[in-house]
Amino acid sequence: MLIIQKGRDLRIITVVCCFTFFCFNTSISLAAKELDAREIVSKVEKKLWSNTSQGRYEMTITTAYWKRTLKMKVWMQRPEKSFIRILSPAKEAGVGSLRVRDEMWNYLPKVERTVKVPPSMMLQAWMGSDFTNDDLVKESSMIDDYTHELIADEKIKSEPVYQVKSVPKPNAAVVWGKLIYHVRKSDLMPLSFDYYDERGRLIKSLIFSDVREMDGRQLPNRWEMRSTDKPENSTVIRLSEIKFDRSIEANIFTLRNLRGR
Repeated sequence: MLIIQKGRDLRIITVVCCFTFFCFNTSISLAAKELDAREIVSKVEKKLWSNTSQGRYEMTITTAYWKRTLKMKVWMQRPEKSFIRILSPAKEAGVGSLRVRDEMWNYLPKVERTVKVPPSMMLQAWMGSDFTNDDLVKESSMIDDYTHELIADEKIKSEPVYQVKSVPKPNAAVVWGKLIYHVRKSDLMPLSFDYYDERGRLIKSLIFSDVREMDGRQLPNRWEMRSTDKPENSTVIRLSEIKFDRSIEANIFTLRNLRGR
């Protein structure tokens, strides 16, 4: 009987050890997945843009000398196509921006002129804001044009946060030297993006806040861009309405549509 009991105990110990080993390795696997920088960036991009998005935005530009608000409608079919049409004020109404793959055009209705934007102008301010042409039409692909590295865990307002560094690949046609993401761990909500030039200087930061539900998902409703060299300036984008993953008519992303014809 003693031998039988010992055998039974040995089997129990073996089962417990195997179960413990399985749980330990599973936790390691989950932790590794949690720390996958590329996946973090991918999920943030999916949360903000999805495959397609269309909606109304309000952009308020503030400088030391003036302030104005633009209302606009935006269509995006990631990663290749973007279209923006300004709705108001009357002075800028009808102005449009179109990107199809690596080409971009702006339409100026007052002079009825379509201007092609060269790659060298992608870092230029869009409509006098702190957002560049590249920021607004998303010429570069954050997932495919950059390599991503988890560089630190930190806390912001007592919330655990991922810090991810994204560096452009050698042959990628991008405008930034690197970007630093701050992403809340609990729900992968973006808190801020820091933009650096090729010399490693911080140029500007995009801060996200005012999280609310829009089209069935939690999103930051307020996006504020601030430039390092002009601290008195800021540009705030608010999402008035947005819809994700709805089909978009192909003629939206055409020069004919850009000209309003």
